[in-house]
Amino acid sequence: QNLLAEKVEQMMEWSSRRSVIRMNGDKFRRFVKAPPRNYSVIVMFTALQPQRQCSVCRQANEEYQVLANSWRYSSAFSNKLFFTIVDYDEGADVFQQLNMNSAPTFMHFPPKGKPKRADTFDLQRIGFAAEQLAKWIADRTDVHIRVFRPPNYSGTIALALLVSLVGGLLYLRRNNLEFIYNKTGWAMAALCVVFAMTSGQMWNHIRGPPYAHKNPQNGQVSYIHGSSQAQFVAESHIILLLNAAITMGMVLLNEAATSKGDVGKRRIICLVGLGLVVFFFSFLLSIFRSKYHGYPY
Repeated sequence: QNLLAEKVEQMMEWSSRRSVIRMNGDKFRRFVKAPPRNYSVIVMFTALQPQRQCSVCRQANEEYQVLANSWRYSSAFSNKLFFTIVDYDEGADVFQQLNMNSAPTFMHFPPKGKPKRADTFDLQRIGFAAEQLAKWIADRTDVHIRVFRPPNYSGTIALALLVSLVGGLLYLRRNNLEFIYNKTGWAMAALCVVFAMTSGQMWNHIRGPPYAHKNPQNGQVSYIHGSSQAQFVAESHIILLLNAAITMGMVLLNEAATSKGDVGKRRIICLVGLGLVVFFFSFLLSIFRSKYHGYPY
């Protein structure tokens, strides 16, 4: 009982200084792995040192800090849950002990017993947004954390600048507003919105996936997620460009069929449009095939 009280007191002291407790191998084994323990511990295994070049780790750490601060300054804060972090350069032995070869990874260590499969957060499928982490923690510990994010005025400032720019443009062109009725301009704007939505930008905004994935063993970077249940930000950009190229091909085919210009020029436009559609749609189909395994082609 005295040992348990000392461990809880020490963890509370550390958490009063920092919302996320940094741990090396010795601290991890003593306060997370070794009994007795009557508190849950969330551990983020990461590699934040610049030489590791893990941009995903930095993004995940920002969300993790938001979640830990929300818990630390909430009225429900108690000694039943602590947030910790183990950096590879400070606790490589911990990574080896757990046979862990990728970062970032989130794990829950329950008060009693060993972690189960569900105690490892499925980052690749769910993403690392603070709200998703809070939901996972609630499922594992029955501790509900309401996420409070620091105010971000960048969106408001950007909107104000956009409104000012549009207002200024309309004022300068107040004597000639025929461009407002330009069908091509409105069509291009509508296509931009369609491309953004069909490429999965809204999914990225909700789930907060990493931009890409770098294999820590061989350094290979993956821009396309191998599962149909998730995607990378880079993947949505690739899909957006492919859809745009296919659309451009369809526009050229339509132009070749409906215009009344030189026949030779129309034939060239037709061939270019057909090439764009065939090549980039085949590329898009190959991505679909790599993600939806077992689809009856």
